[in-house]
Amino acid sequence: METLYALDVALFRAVNDQAGIAFLDAFFIFLTKFNQSWWIAALATLFIFVRRKWEGITVLLLCIVAIAIADQTASHFFKPLIQRTRPCFELADVHLLINQPRSFSFASSHAANTAAVATILFFFFAKSTALDKGFVWVMGIYAFLVGLSRVYVGVHYPSDVLGGFLIGIMSGILTYSVFSYIWKNVIEVARLKKQNNLKT
Repeated sequence: METLYALDVALFRAVNDQAGIAFLDAFFIFLTKFNQSWWIAALATLFIFVRRKWEGITVLLLCIVAIAIADQTASHFFKPLIQRTRPCFELADVHLLINQPRSFSFASSHAANTAAVATILFFFFAKSTALDKGFVWVMGIYAFLVGLSRVYVGVHYPSDVLGGFLIGIMSGILTYSVFSYIWKNVIEVARLKKQNNLKT
């Protein structure tokens, strides 16, 4: 465990010590603060509706459900369970670039939430056109960079972000799996029964 912690700290230092480079500071603060980067989500939403029309409502609702599961799991299960102190309050000489209240560190809800969205979008767009596949890649890279930003600004260890990514991916898979089961075994079955009744 001490070796893993030492590796975690070393990776944290490798990223956080880059702080002080003006354009990187601005870039990662922009990514980590949703009140600045909200328009990325707005553009993604627009793309979803342009490409999927009314099905976009389903995609967005599943994204919201996946985010809710991921956020609750990271923030209200793992954080009080693990009670890990954030690096900005535990380590010396941390470059803290944002105001951070004293909440627990593991797991990163930012990483969990963005990974959950990226996972849902993967299920709906990854097997489509090159443009849609490109969209999945962009949103996956965006999720990764948001997670990286949490280390860069000094509020999470890399393992917090990795844990958040895993929580988000599993939340997305769970959400889509439940939706797919209900669609195939409840909604489609009811629709077929209704069609058969109309024919008889």
